[in-house]
Amino acid sequence: MKIIHTLPELRTHLAQFKHPALVPTMGNLHDGHLALVRQAKPLGDVTVASIFVNRLQFAPHEDFDTYPRTLQADCAKLESAGCDVVFAPSEKEFYPEPQTFKVQPPPDLADILEGHFRPGFFTGVCTVVFKLFNAVFSEAQGSRVAVFGKKDYQQQMVIRRMVQQFALPISIHTGDTLRAPDGLALSSRNGYLSADERAEAVQLSRALNAIADALRQGEQDIASLEARAMQTLTKRGWQPDYLTVRRRHDLQAPQAANFGGGALVVLGAARLGKTRLIDNLEV
Repeated sequence: MKIIHTLPELRTHLAQFKHPALVPTMGNLHDGHLALVRQAKPLGDVTVASIFVNRLQFAPHEDFDTYPRTLQADCAKLESAGCDVVFAPSEKEFYPEPQTFKVQPPPDLADILEGHFRPGFFTGVCTVVFKLFNAVFSEAQGSRVAVFGKKDYQQQMVIRRMVQQFALPISIHTGDTLRAPDGLALSSRNGYLSADERAEAVQLSRALNAIADALRQGEQDIASLEARAMQTLTKRGWQPDYLTVRRRHDLQAPQAANFGGGALVVLGAARLGKTRLIDNLEV
């Protein structure tokens, strides 16, 4: 496995390949990331994982400075998963000057849910992903593939829309959310949880499952389902941002008269102590 820190070296190395497959990450890797690498491997002739903590998608009060940087351990994990190239640029390398040109996603998709509670988040995501695509795929002569995790449900939808509207010759693949045995979605931020918080954290996925089960049983009072779920977590000491039912194809609120099973997703974001967790479940 080759570890590369500069854009010129990356492009020179990748010039010998025709079909790159990319897995973008911010590092601090867990088994969910490694599953995406294994999914990407048969889709191209070289598998590239990027590790870059992207300042543009963090608000001033968020955890950019304290986000764990674990490059050595990450590289060992990626090598064991069969990754061919790790691209780990410094911030100065990737943003040699202030990134004043940015990719602005449409408000109907990017200013709701995560975008509502984290203003500017998806502008930062789209900008860095667009730049990573340019770095990794600029020398490609054949198919180009990028793999993202379904746990970041809205994010992968935003990126798909970006690829479509810019007519980028890139195929976006989505990997299923990996979970711990108790149902907690794997996340780099789970490492922030204390032992007691870790035991409590599964309640987010349970709340989403309760909503999904009710929908499958024919419940159509979505507002009531959402309110009960929010109240349940609040009473347990959480600070929920949202637990909501949306249409899968556009993340807009469904109308009770015209929704059915197989078309919905339940999404949640809530803070437990100092840690903000997100999860989702398709219905």
